[in-house]
Amino acid sequence: MDELKNVRNKNRHPELLIPASSLEVLKVAVIFGADAVYIGGEAFGLRAKAKNFTIEEMEEGVKFAHEHGVKVYVTANILAHNRDLADAYTYFDELKRVKPDALIISDPAIFTIAKEVLPDTEIHISTQANNTNYGTFNFWYKQGAARVVTARELSLEEIKEIRRNIPKEMEIETFVHGAMCISYSGRCLLSSFMAGRDANQGACTHPCRWKYSVVEESRPGEYMPVYENERGTYIFNSKDLCMIEHIPDIIDAGIDSLKVEGRMKTALYVATVARTYRMAIDDYKKDRKLYEESLPLYREEISKCTYRQYTTGFFYGKPDENTQIYDSNTYNKEYTYLGLINGSIHKSKLLAGVEGIKHKETNADADAQNSRNSQNDILLYQIEQRNKFSVGEEIEIMKPDRRNISVKVLEIYDEEGKSLDSAPHPKQKLFINLGVRMDDFDIIRRKDS
Repeated sequence: MDELKNVRNKNRHPELLIPASSLEVLKVAVIFGADAVYIGGEAFGLRAKAKNFTIEEMEEGVKFAHEHGVKVYVTANILAHNRDLADAYTYFDELKRVKPDALIISDPAIFTIAKEVLPDTEIHISTQANNTNYGTFNFWYKQGAARVVTARELSLEEIKEIRRNIPKEMEIETFVHGAMCISYSGRCLLSSFMAGRDANQGACTHPCRWKYSVVEESRPGEYMPVYENERGTYIFNSKDLCMIEHIPDIIDAGIDSLKVEGRMKTALYVATVARTYRMAIDDYKKDRKLYEESLPLYREEISKCTYRQYTTGFFYGKPDENTQIYDSNTYNKEYTYLGLINGSIHKSKLLAGVEGIKHKETNADADAQNSRNSQNDILLYQIEQRNKFSVGEEIEIMKPDRRNISVKVLEIYDEEGKSLDSAPHPKQKLFINLGVRMDDFDIIRRKDS
């Protein structure tokens, strides 16, 4: 019976759900392997400091995603106060234009309003609702929810028990990668108490990453560090969750959607995580042996985005002291994000001042172009620079199809066609020659020494 259940679960096709902080990052997530993307609007989401989306950007993002067979979910998962309720009606009415595939909600009042205003839109219950048992799942199912996100405090055994005790058509979504919160399923009062910014309203200042000391009651102002080593200790600072090496266990547990945390992350982070989990899921579905043989590759690739060391969280039991980072609150960072390819132009046209960027250059066009002898007829590729790089540097092209291509920067030009030795200005639009053909949405990055 257990063997039959495992075969059935392996045949499930879990969704890879990736976060996006902006329209650009949404498109990167789609191209690099997401099955679905979740985004926040300018209201009612739990990432107030993220760039977030206007209604117009949401419409464009949904259109782009749907053209590529990818779903888009919109977060509205704040814990609402009285003052929020009237505005929720207006907000959900605006979302009628967007036509998202689902809404992610935690507050029962917001849930009720969403059902009233958008009765045909799926609702997923956020992890903020503290969904720790199958009774809660069944409650939300009876209210009309299609999916519930598990609390992060659950083990795989508990999730399996939930799967056994809920309707088969009800979906389970679970975080498998990203930052871990010190509080219970994200419900934190530290930020509100210490900085006046409410984490449950989307304004968290992340005090769990701060460095703390002890003050004795009768000695105010006398700070005594809690030493882990000579640098002190960060007593609330958790390692990041990473389940890339445990995809079989995740799928066998009956989880329908594998969710990545990070709606404030860069395009490089999103591309790296999306591509690596896409590889792992697809390899496992094809052949478990292929997945197991590729584990070193997944480990190597997932470490190329920023992270705070890795842990498996609560999946295999209660975390212990080894899941905390005591000596630093900084990220590990192996690569620097340089830019994203967004169109191309012939060098002769740029130097002549001819406007017009070409997108989606075909292989045939590019191969024919690269075979020409005229130096001024090579293709230059447009990027919006994110960090400094220079002519002569060795950098890397990251492609959605698993390839990483090492190249040298041969030429850099600005929008006026002026040749540059380096690109020191963030957000500057540049045209580069790396000696190889590239495509829209290729990521340019540099390995840190």
